[in-house]
Amino acid sequence: MTTTPAPATASNVLPPAVVLLSGGLDSATVLAIARERKFACHALSFRYGQRHAVELAAAARVASALGAVQHRVAEVDLGWIGGSALTADIAVPKDRDLATMTADIPVTYVPARNTLFLSYALAWAEVLGARAIFIGVNVYDYSGYPDCRPEFLAAFEHLARLATRAGVEGAALTIHAPLLKLTKAEIVREGVRLGVDYGLTHSCYDPIGDAACGRCDSCLLRKKGFAEAGVPDPTRYG
Repeated sequence: MTTTPAPATASNVLPPAVVLLSGGLDSATVLAIARERKFACHALSFRYGQRHAVELAAAARVASALGAVQHRVAEVDLGWIGGSALTADIAVPKDRDLATMTADIPVTYVPARNTLFLSYALAWAEVLGARAIFIGVNVYDYSGYPDCRPEFLAAFEHLARLATRAGVEGAALTIHAPLLKLTKAEIVREGVRLGVDYGLTHSCYDPIGDAACGRCDSCLLRKKGFAEAGVPDPTRYG
């Protein structure tokens, strides 16, 4: 696990929270929301064998720009598991319409990814004494992933209260998903309100160098969000 430290003064006066930070549009917005809610934000990203590992550089930029107390990158090898276009030699779907995206679980789904990521966040939260974990899932403009549903988040929160010392001792942990019922356009508007520089973020599943492909599900949803929000898209497409 690699660490990028930041000034820790905020952690002395604000309650700590772990914020899952991919470096994309949604997670950057969530970090800004957690900061506005007066948490000392400890950002957590993952190098898990993803083909779009360029997102980690974006995560570092976002963590610095939005004042995270620290930013850590955990090494979790999911490449050997395979089964996903993000971690194996499987083509990333391109040029799909929204109806097709949400009709079934796409090949870009990474088996149990959010379960694993939240488990790491939970362990770190215990060490930090944090009672909050923030995650940037939403149910409207997402690409059919089962681990982005409110039922999953409620189940994991219940698990957290059963499986940790803090939970057993009565200090319940809460999973915050502030984007859960927002469209991508609403997320963009919220981020603009909070001063998020979306030019620092990266959302593409199949980047061309540092540029986004502009054709994968994530890029298309991102484009749609900026267009419907009436906000210029700062993304560099290849």
